Amino acid sequence: MGRTPVGREGSAEGGGDRSRRAGGAGDHPARPGGAAGAPSTARERAQAAGERARGRVEERAERARLTFRRLAGLDRSGPPPPETMPGQPWRPWTIPNAIGAGRLALIPVFLLLAFSTQDGVAAAPAIIFAVIAWSDYADGIAARITGQYSRLGALLDPLVDRLLVVAGFVVCLSFELLPRWAIAALVLRELVMLAGSRVWLRKGLEWKINWPGRLAVWPTMAAVFFALVGLTTLGAVLLYLGLALSWLAFALYIQAGTRQLRAREASS
Repeated sequence: MGRTPVGREGSAEGGGDRSRRAGGAGDHPARPGGAAGAPSTARERAQAAGERARGRVEERAERARLTFRRLAGLDRSGPPPPETMPGQPWRPWTIPNAIGAGRLALIPVFLLLAFSTQDGVAAAPAIIFAVIAWSDYADGIAARITGQYSRLGALLDPLVDRLLVVAGFVVCLSFELLPRWAIAALVLRELVMLAGSRVWLRKGLEWKINWPGRLAVWPTMAAVFFALVGLTTLGAVLLYLGLALSWLAFALYIQAGTRQLRAREASS
């Protein structure tokens, strides 16, 4: 009988210890690495990994799409590169600037070849003109791929484009390859834009090149090219298209400037 209480007591203590050990899992939260939480955590980790993988795929696809649009010049959203802003270094020794300098150097060659002909229609000046015109794309693509933006490039590129158009118009006027009134209307628009840009900047208005203005360049250049190869009718049609787009762009510039002035007056 003396052993019985001890046995019961020991049994009770052992049972209490076992019950406390067994109930430990219920008294304390299961740790993430525990057996109870392992399946749930594994599923959550797998789902998170899948979502991350999908996100990376979508990000790569979006980056590829934007890169193509940027390279093609279709996506011009956002502010201009800071390297092209006023006050930045000129940075002349870049690949895009080398292309721009080459384009500029070819313009006198084009004029020399064109005025060496009897009627202005010849393959050599037309090819040189086309090379200068289309290399404008190479200039922009090189800048976007290398990231070699510069203040000099921002000024050199539109300067070369305008000098090329002027040189082409001089040849076409001299040999009467395109309608003179249409050329005069385009030159007048350029002069008005030049004078208006000074007023625009003096008033502190934001100047954004619109799409009609961008698109007008290529029909105008194509008109000169086709006139140089003897397709004067096609050249005249393209010149009219470039003329219409140019004046449409001018009207949109005036509209945008008027809105900015009205918004400024309303806020003040």
